[in-house]
Amino acid sequence: MLEPKQTFVRVAGIVLLSALIVNLASAGPRDQAKRIHDRLTGVPPSNTVLDSMTSKVEAGDAIGAAEEAMQNPAFYNTTVREFATPWTNREQSVFADLNDSTATVIGLIRDDVPFDQLLYDDIVYVGAANVSPIAYSQTDNAHYLELQDNRVDLSDPDNLVPELQSAQPGTVLAAAQTAGIMTTRGYAGAYLIAGTNRAAVRFATLNFLCMDMEDFRDVTAWPDRIRQDVTRSPGGDSSIYLNDCLSCHAGLDGLAGAFAYYDFDEETQQLEYTGGTVQPKYLQDAGTFRFGFVTTSDSWINYWRSGPNSFVGWNGPGSGMGAKSFGMELAQTRQFAECQVKKAFEKVCHRSPNGAADLQAVSDIANIFEASNRSMQRVFAETAVYCMGD
Repeated sequence: MLEPKQTFVRVAGIVLLSALIVNLASAGPRDQAKRIHDRLTGVPPSNTVLDSMTSKVEAGDAIGAAEEAMQNPAFYNTTVREFATPWTNREQSVFADLNDSTATVIGLIRDDVPFDQLLYDDIVYVGAANVSPIAYSQTDNAHYLELQDNRVDLSDPDNLVPELQSAQPGTVLAAAQTAGIMTTRGYAGAYLIAGTNRAAVRFATLNFLCMDMEDFRDVTAWPDRIRQDVTRSPGGDSSIYLNDCLSCHAGLDGLAGAFAYYDFDEETQQLEYTGGTVQPKYLQDAGTFRFGFVTTSDSWINYWRSGPNSFVGWNGPGSGMGAKSFGMELAQTRQFAECQVKKAFEKVCHRSPNGAADLQAVSDIANIFEASNRSMQRVFAETAVYCMGD
């Protein structure tokens, strides 16, 4: 038997839920247009914009209404920036400073560049000379901090412009050695610093495939690329290696060779590239298991293409040399498409996809992403329209 207070709370909850359902069901085109704008920008539309968006919704062109909302500078300066910033730091915080990695994501989406190029193109977005007297630097982030501190409108193509990474003053990279944001200074400073460069692979799959190493576990993967620093008998028990360590390291170490010539120098605060010479970090702790794999080049191979990880939808080269081809391997997967949709969904809908309808929407929007030349603008528009009734 419910107490009177419990009964009141239960009834009040039912009434509130019923009112919400009625409200959503009866939301007219103007309310729908406003929700689309609010979801995409986080700021209210002007009456003129809202009138225009409402007309589009009434005409059955909700996507057009969403595209109009995305013309508001807040979409790029806030929504897209917060969408991209967690990719640039290990804490996955949205509060990190603007850097070349985040700025490049903003520019790629703003200019509607096919988004798979994020991981392999020779590109970086920088502030135009007239808005930033501090030039792009290979050794500090002052250029982007100035853009941030001065609240420069990054939605304006005259303020944020695309350039070649390989053409930046002081660069150590040729065009063939660039790999989209993975070879920007901001990304390198987070994931190529110290360690063994395995983090560069782990965070690439986490950020761009929405899969961490545990998600790739496969004890059937070929182990011939597992390095010398991995013991084959942890705690004196080889079964731990066979049933646990191998399941991640076989695939991880097979891919990590792509970054064998890259490092981030903590002293100079600069990305380092030693073409033809493997970074010492790949050869450390060689005595742990001296019969393990010795890295001699920047070759990589994907042992996760078959078996339990075939669902990723691998369409790239499968093996190659260096970070650029590795970026293609990730960016050309079906999982890359669905991951970008899920992240846009979380940003625009303020929740994770949940339930059959949401998951079907993610799949459908990923199909549209692939069919629309990998347009992230279209992903954000489709997602906002899907969530306008939330």
